[in-house]
Amino acid sequence: MYINDGDSGEDELIKLLLKRQWELNSLLEVTQAINKNTAIPTLLQMLEVIFKNYLQVGKLRFLVEKQGSFACISKYGGDFEGISVLHKACLLLKKVKSPTSLTGYTDGVLNSYDYFIPIYHKKKPLAYALIGDFTLSGEMMSNDLNFMQTLINMIVVALENKKLFRERLQAERFQREMELAVEVQNMLIPVKIHKDKAVEASAKYLPHQDIGGDYFDFFRLNDEEFLWCIADVSGKGIAAALLMSNFQASLRAWATVDSDLTSVVNRLNSIVIRNTKGERFITLFVAKYNERTRKLQYINAGHNPTIVFNGTNAIRLKTGTTMIGVFDELPFINQGEVTIEPNSLIFNYTDGLMDYEIEQDHRWNEDKLLTYVTDNGHLSPDLFNHNLMDHLSRIIKGKRIDDITLLTLRVF
Repeated sequence: MYINDGDSGEDELIKLLLKRQWELNSLLEVTQAINKNTAIPTLLQMLEVIFKNYLQVGKLRFLVEKQGSFACISKYGGDFEGISVLHKACLLLKKVKSPTSLTGYTDGVLNSYDYFIPIYHKKKPLAYALIGDFTLSGEMMSNDLNFMQTLINMIVVALENKKLFRERLQAERFQREMELAVEVQNMLIPVKIHKDKAVEASAKYLPHQDIGGDYFDFFRLNDEEFLWCIADVSGKGIAAALLMSNFQASLRAWATVDSDLTSVVNRLNSIVIRNTKGERFITLFVAKYNERTRKLQYINAGHNPTIVFNGTNAIRLKTGTTMIGVFDELPFINQGEVTIEPNSLIFNYTDGLMDYEIEQDHRWNEDKLLTYVTDNGHLSPDLFNHNLMDHLSRIIKGKRIDDITLLTLRVF
């Protein structure tokens, strides 16, 4: 029987052209799906259909890099191995940068597959594919492996783009959260410096970044009494700012209807516990001053001690309780009381003021602060705060460690 070699060659050429046309159509379909932001599971399903039904690949394992390790995101055929076993086997081929035959490898996992396809970006491995039960040979086999690598690379790029998009959205949400937190906190911070016949108050607030966890307040209860507080909430961001917003509203509400500071602090603790479920806490110093009796009542809830300087002696106000929001019920609570002499300076601050390292193994501590207060207690509250920050900037070269809030009062 006579066989026309020319006809046979034409048939092979037609088959090759049809195969190339099918490959282009497949790539186009996958590209269109990626451009439509098709979900990753759907893209993987398309990949498996192409591999299984058109390329006649009987077994596939597709691994991608995730946060320093690898995950198997697509697999079919044969007995499924553990991801650690697969990854360990692929690491044996870490120097292989192009599709390669696994014939001759003695590793128990690798010798159960026919080909290995790696995907790299520069020197970083992004994905590996193990191909099994694939029996083509010659030029068609080489063509199919290159096509598989192209297809897998497209999926990996889509995964990377989706990852970058998620990271960008997360960064934008975080930025917006910070902006909202700043707006909330700015509404909490008193704008004006208070001054009347009985008291002059000045504050300096320096957040470490755009948003900090510090809070202070000052307001009159009536013609004879005023109340102030300074606090530090754990954490940052909108959650901390909203907690402080709620805390401020609760403090103002209860302080105006309940004259007992102990009762007010107990209520504040219950409110913080209810709102945070014990996941955040607040250190607080709250005080109420009566101009007629000159009595200062206060509670220190785990906060840095306020300093009272009468022109001769300085004392620290430490009496109080534990931090707010730690216990369902405060284990103890003691209310302190002192008599304020005319022209006394009362200095309140948050722990950011103490987070300074003057020199190796030495810190700006409470004793140094007390000395500064006694040496500068004659200054106006505003000038006192200003000079204190200048003093610290000189000795620590302006490096700020944490949020700092200063609230200084002169009681006449």
